[in-house]
Amino acid sequence: MLRHGLTVFLALVVIGGALLAWRVGRIDVQAVSPGLYLLTGVGGNVTVLITDAGAVVVDSMTFVRQGRIIEERVHALTPKPVLALLNTHYHVDHTHGNPAFPPGTQVVSTLPTLQHLRSLDADFWSEPPARDLLPNKIFQRSLDLRIGGKTIRALHLGRGHTDGDLVVLFVEDRVLATGDLFFNGHWPNIDLEAGASVREWPTTLERVLALDFDRVIPGHGPVTDRAGLKAFQNFMRQLAAAGERAVREGWSLEQTQRDAEIDADAGYEVMSIPFVMKLDRAFVVRRAWEEATNKVERIALPEASQ
Repeated sequence: MLRHGLTVFLALVVIGGALLAWRVGRIDVQAVSPGLYLLTGVGGNVTVLITDAGAVVVDSMTFVRQGRIIEERVHALTPKPVLALLNTHYHVDHTHGNPAFPPGTQVVSTLPTLQHLRSLDADFWSEPPARDLLPNKIFQRSLDLRIGGKTIRALHLGRGHTDGDLVVLFVEDRVLATGDLFFNGHWPNIDLEAGASVREWPTTLERVLALDFDRVIPGHGPVTDRAGLKAFQNFMRQLAAAGERAVREGWSLEQTQRDAEIDADAGYEVMSIPFVMKLDRAFVVRRAWEEATNKVERIALPEASQ
């Protein structure tokens, strides 16, 4: 019986590994507007802009193998090279495909994102080829890239998902890629330790909504529009208000999770990594409560050379 159970267990491990390999190898391409594409797979959304001069890629998913597939998808769309890769923040599901791109590729991020990569994910980025694909074009508030007659505007508009999130406005296409400042149809990850803020997130989104765009590519979830982003902002306002009320009323975490007045998340779906993280209502309310009651220790960032 024991031997049979071990055989079944090993079979399940093999099947699970095969399914994961299949999922990692599958990256789908969706046209958003002429020359602008959404790539989806295991990890965060990837945006690709094709211009007459070359391609621009926003984020690179979770695995180097996926980065290679992203390059393959790009080369199926254009024979021109990738001229810029932008990382919206430091999390592995948006950056660990970077090493698949050629050394010397322009990699754009905010300074806090570079600092987090070097300090919180140092093992991955310490040796080539990863070290050669760290961000090498750093900005504080805004950066315009002009490529093939297109304007790619990167902006850091405040704290939200982390303290280094950037959004990318494709000016002529009127499309915005938000990274994880926007989870469409899902409860968001809230990385308080890396400077996230439930309290400040709605104000950051107000600055995002002041930009000139029609369609939105979120960090996770399907393409939507300005109304979809406003709906997520409303949810974040409710979440921040729940944290503030917990402080006002002296609520415990358990009471806050039970009595928080939140309804803007109707229809949200759980995202999870087994044994690592489960993004659900209990998680986001806990994060709001921890920030409001000062129960979190933020990471002190080291100085980072550019």
